[in-house]
Amino acid sequence: MPKKVKKKKKPRPIKERPLPIKEEGQEYAIATKMLGNGRVSLKCMDGIDRLGKIRGKMRKRVWIAAGDYLLISLRDFQDGKADIIMKLRDDEIRRLKKLEELPDDNKTNDDDTFIFKDEDEDEIDLDEI
Repeated sequence: MPKKVKKKKKPRPIKERPLPIKEEGQEYAIATKMLGNGRVSLKCMDGIDRLGKIRGKMRKRVWIAAGDYLLISLRDFQDGKADIIMKLRDDEIRRLKKLEELPDDNKTNDDDTFIFKDEDEDEIDLDEI
């Protein structure tokens, strides 16, 4: 009788997807803590802590851990809650940091708020005041 041999699974190629740049009503965030039941504690790039809800299409398919970068959709009626749209890959994070969409890891204040450079702001000399 022939031996029963398991077939090896072929690795699936990673699909190339377009760079997820945030639109109006969206924000980048970092998962700080998994709370269970599809909920995640988030630290958003605008400095607000929010409660994120993993959308149904991502449940059981995309695993989120603390420290992952996420693209979230803000709710109009609840400022403290958001919906998680997608998990960003490492190569996407690097490319977004190059485009200065995401702040570098060393561009944070002591109280873990992120610093963004606004192009509209002019530098102010304290000597002139």
